Amino acid sequence: MCGIAGFVGTGERESLERMLATVRHRGPDDQGIILERGVGLAHARLSVIDTSAAGHQPMFSPDKNVVLVFNGEIYNWRALRKECEGRGWSFTSSSDTEVLLALYALHGEDFLRDAVGMFAIALYDFTEQKLILARDIAGEKPLYWTQSGNTLLFASELGGLLASGRVPKELDLAAVNQYLLFDYVPTPQCIFKNVHKLEPGTMLIVREGALRKKQFWSPPKTTHKLTEKEALVTLDRLFAESVSRQLVADVPLGVFLSGGIDSSAVAVYATRASAQTIDTFSIGFEEASFDESRYAREVARHLGTRHHEEIVSSKDALDLVPNLAETLSEPVADASVIPTLILSRFARQSVTVALDGDGADELFAGYSTFHAEKLFSFYQHLPDPLAALVARAAALFPASGANFSLSYNLKKFTSATENDTFYRHQEWLGSFGRNARSALAGPALREYTRNGNLFSHIDAYKGEMPENDAGNQLLYTYLRTYLMDEVLVKVDRASMHYALETRAPFLDRPLLDFMFSLPYDLKYRNGQTKYLLKHLMRDKLPPHIINRKKKGFGIPLAAWLAGPLRPLSEELLSPSALAAHGLFNENEVARLLREHQSGARDNRKELWNLMVFQLWYRRWMR
Repeated sequence: MCGIAGFVGTGERESLERMLATVRHRGPDDQGIILERGVGLAHARLSVIDTSAAGHQPMFSPDKNVVLVFNGEIYNWRALRKECEGRGWSFTSSSDTEVLLALYALHGEDFLRDAVGMFAIALYDFTEQKLILARDIAGEKPLYWTQSGNTLLFASELGGLLASGRVPKELDLAAVNQYLLFDYVPTPQCIFKNVHKLEPGTMLIVREGALRKKQFWSPPKTTHKLTEKEALVTLDRLFAESVSRQLVADVPLGVFLSGGIDSSAVAVYATRASAQTIDTFSIGFEEASFDESRYAREVARHLGTRHHEEIVSSKDALDLVPNLAETLSEPVADASVIPTLILSRFARQSVTVALDGDGADELFAGYSTFHAEKLFSFYQHLPDPLAALVARAAALFPASGANFSLSYNLKKFTSATENDTFYRHQEWLGSFGRNARSALAGPALREYTRNGNLFSHIDAYKGEMPENDAGNQLLYTYLRTYLMDEVLVKVDRASMHYALETRAPFLDRPLLDFMFSLPYDLKYRNGQTKYLLKHLMRDKLPPHIINRKKKGFGIPLAAWLAGPLRPLSEELLSPSALAAHGLFNENEVARLLREHQSGARDNRKELWNLMVFQLWYRRWMR
């Protein structure tokens, strides 16, 4: 795992050094820079595979005609290396980076066709005067890019681009409007104008000033007609292979363990695949409704792992909040970044790599929103007076700061304004729906809340899946939105802040292909989420672990906003702070604060969305 940055066109070494310094936390073990013939590449290395100097980057091909910087891991690099050796290629290192150079020499632009991994890659071919930027199929690793005159610049994080001094800090107000709805700015947009996030499974190819994109992966277009037993056999094999591949490292490795089914499944297969005792890591909270540590301990005992646990105090978490914008150089309003930072810091004391359970909810329909969709179809058909009565009754429920409280869920459920199923799910996951954004918008933002389709990217993702498969279309939109642009961003920035590499076995390419070729009925059946995964694990984990209600990786944010975070929230959302940009209606923000502080309404999500933006604005716009 690493940080990369660079440019093709015109630029100076000093600019590269500033860009590298901004992403150096991602790779503290080694740094490298080349600047030749208008090509500048910088690399900050976290040594995981072949920790010797032979894995140094930027790495050149033997003839010096191709150079590459690479963030991530190619999990099947050994098999790909054998293929290259069979075609006459000789290797001087044991790194997966050198395998990528060999694959490019053999296959050209198709060099990633068989790669299984997570990555952001920048490759320059001096012979063809061509730059290739590429990002993995799930979007686990980030890659930002922009053009400045005749120069294309790229970096692992937005802060790396800004450090070049060539990116104007001009807010994209349409992107701000998207952020308020989704809690993030969807790919390929960015919070700044003319800056882009590279789409997953895609190459950006730049030659003689011309840009083109080439997709090297797309989801399967056919559905396998397998029996449940056949599907379980294949799932078992593919998941075992995925975890086994991702256990390969030349540094200490462990597993994040929450005690939920996703991370527990990873731990099960890791203990089976490893000849050594697996280290597992979890954190617990003083607030009971957010604490899962006893379940993690139970799974660890059941599997015989070497378990590490840290109990987190409110102060531990609150101390991280003021500096979140330094970690998130583009605003992402997911409060679970705080426990993710704490867990990453804790695990990094013992290991360099950690496997996690990310992706299972998207592949197996694990969110409570899938239950909500079934109920909403009933709610929609209620007579208007009765529906209004239900909404009023939901508003009367006393606010609760508990994790996934009934009052909070009812509020989100009844406040949906989108009629389209796919749009409605995104509204449930996010913060400010259509009406709420209209009330919130200040003079500078008002026109953007009235015009435009904020869901055009959802429509595009739907189109990548078969039209007659609405269930998998819905899961795919989750993969391409909430998972990619919120969950994976949160995990990447939090873990890499401490130079910890995280790996997600559920997002392994063969497993991803298989799961999206299975019928939706094997994932969500008769009101049961994660149907197939639960059946896979029923002889491997205690029943109450398998059937536990999903808790998420939350913090007692509602209580903190009315208590220890109150001074910071009032500072960030004060009229003077809001006047710095004029984006938000001061009276509406004051109402949200007042309601929450009095206990009249749980506005934790909306307030956190605004606070993260304000923290980001204060750090990056001034």
